[in-house]
Amino acid sequence: MDISQLPLNALRAFEASARLNSFTRAGLELRVSQTAVSHQIKTLEDLLGVSLFERLPRGVVLTDEGHALLPVLSDVFRRMSAALSRFEDGNFREVLTVGVVGTFATGWLLQRLPEFSGIHPHIDLRLKTNNNRADMLSDGLDCFIRFGDGAWHGTNAERLMPAPLSPVCSPGTAGRLRSPEDLLKQPLLRSYRMDEWAMWFQAVSLAPPRARGWMFDSSLAMVEAAVQGAGTALVPVDMFRHDLRSGRIVQPFRTCVTTGNYWLTWLKSRDENGAMQKFRTWLLDAVA
Repeated sequence: MDISQLPLNALRAFEASARLNSFTRAGLELRVSQTAVSHQIKTLEDLLGVSLFERLPRGVVLTDEGHALLPVLSDVFRRMSAALSRFEDGNFREVLTVGVVGTFATGWLLQRLPEFSGIHPHIDLRLKTNNNRADMLSDGLDCFIRFGDGAWHGTNAERLMPAPLSPVCSPGTAGRLRSPEDLLKQPLLRSYRMDEWAMWFQAVSLAPPRARGWMFDSSLAMVEAAVQGAGTALVPVDMFRHDLRSGRIVQPFRTCVTTGNYWLTWLKSRDENGAMQKFRTWLLDAVA
């Protein structure tokens, strides 16, 4: 069937009725009468040659044909709404979806984003925070700020800044730490990168202890555990300057080790659009 023959109002009436399971509630949403909704759906059924609802004494129930049609129309109307929402006051809003590791988001990016929005008010920025792992394609990311060595298959990577790691802990725990040797007797909170604590102990000329203590996939959660007195965390201290200044955590020793950097990444298979270019230019200027 030629879809141009299908009236838009009838399709909207069906989608709302099926989603809300009621002609009456669909009419309220669409601001038309229940009778108008029923008439539009009957028109659609006649054009398609199938019944989309079973009419029961106390309501309506989708038929198999109705169940097959509903997800298709729901997706179409959702995408139409998203596209139309990008027009505002005669301007077209560019949508930019940025993935960012949570530590970098809270420790550096969020406090600076108002500047970006002020420069580019017509870019609709959407953030997705994660624990440094994401599938950029399936997650719908235009770009992804992550931590690592910059080598990700099929990905462009622009270095942003180093992320030196140093121990942090609660003030109470810090009172028991007079020298790095004291850490050998304390719970050490760890990330899934197993070599970080070993590298730090080597930097202070100590043999690394056998790995013990809780393991985390987020530095944010690790620091919260340290605040609660669960142990000492090895984290990118530059991302926790606010917590250090407030006294929530203490950096008992100044020795740092660098195991990676923060990078702005995007897929090589994806063309860099205008919004991506503007964000990359702003971000590199901001970290310079």
